[in-house]
Amino acid sequence: MTKISPFAPAVLPALPPIEGVKLASCEAGIRYKGRTDLLLATFDPGTTVAGVLTQSKTSSAPVEWCRTHLGHGMARALVVNSGTSNAFTGKLGEAAVKATAQGTADALGCLPADVYLASTGVIGEPLKAERITDRLAELTAACVPEGFEGAARAIMTTDTFPKLATRTAEIDGVEVTLNGIAKGAGMIAPDMATMLAFLFTDAAIEPKVLQSLLKPAAERSFNSVTVDGDTSTSDTLLLFATGTATKRGAPRIGLADDERLAGFREALEDLCLDLALQVVKDGEGLTKFAEIRVAGAESDEAAKVIAKSIANSPLVKTALAGEDPNWGRIVMAVGKAGERAERDRLSIRFGDILVAENGQVADSYREEDGADYMKQAELVISVDVGVGEGVSRVWTCDLTKEYVAINADYRS
Repeated sequence: MTKISPFAPAVLPALPPIEGVKLASCEAGIRYKGRTDLLLATFDPGTTVAGVLTQSKTSSAPVEWCRTHLGHGMARALVVNSGTSNAFTGKLGEAAVKATAQGTADALGCLPADVYLASTGVIGEPLKAERITDRLAELTAACVPEGFEGAARAIMTTDTFPKLATRTAEIDGVEVTLNGIAKGAGMIAPDMATMLAFLFTDAAIEPKVLQSLLKPAAERSFNSVTVDGDTSTSDTLLLFATGTATKRGAPRIGLADDERLAGFREALEDLCLDLALQVVKDGEGLTKFAEIRVAGAESDEAAKVIAKSIANSPLVKTALAGEDPNWGRIVMAVGKAGERAERDRLSIRFGDILVAENGQVADSYREEDGADYMKQAELVISVDVGVGEGVSRVWTCDLTKEYVAINADYRS
């Protein structure tokens, strides 16, 4: 049995109801027995939606469905299953998606285009749509505003804890709520999205504005984490806004540069980062959580490339697992990134410990200090590459024998 992450929260956050959102989950036997694996969320008419999706060239059928319909901008339902990703399943996968969307639309009396879908699990195994459609009537009747924790559990695969977060913000003096759930522990190196993450708010925001808020929030959170450097075929991040806060006097926002969005934008980015860090802290088999900070790069984009090169390096990650202050591997990862770096101005820090400067080991550095630092569960590695003002942060974890064991046995 997989060990619970050492970073799992002692108490799960309690997510408040959001008017216009109801959720239900159940065991549908998608792949495994004895586990919740199907989620239905329903939304009041008028709910808007935005999303960012994997850039994988082998994206799943549900991702392609969402990509096709996000331009519609309206939503009445979300259906998510775990166990099977419905990726690389050809015409069978497309048929399963269409059957699920049509069945949900029939149950709710809406258009199939109003239904958004996501799947997670094993790649290449056809999804039996009837396992979903046969449960839709039951799920529709069971939907309740308090269903967030059950929803978070239903989308788990190798996760060891459900990931939930909530925030509030004010729009023109009226408080609105943002809730989010996410899943992910392996195959984590998002590219324009995340593993699976679903966000909900009662704010009234038009689809194009919602999209303009979500993309930068994803870039600074979900797109800045990595567990193993592998981008999923199923990465999906969706944000649903019911607009029900207008009943309490909140305005409907139709312009991206509306100053009244400042607090909401900050809360959304904070919510996304919270969920993204929870994903890294549940990285398969992890024992260490690490923040990689890069400064002095040619641009922020270049700094991010360098930070990801460090964060994704198997040699760096195994050094973290072994509590080995092998800073030479960091030098290697900077050099292979392909971005400008001035070797003789390079500096490295472990937390507050100066390890290297001016292209060589620092006179003040002692190996035993580095070794002691590496025993900590949460680490900060800072690098300055000495060529500009670009900065970035990326979050990662170590690579352990347990990670290998989990993935060697994943389909067993």
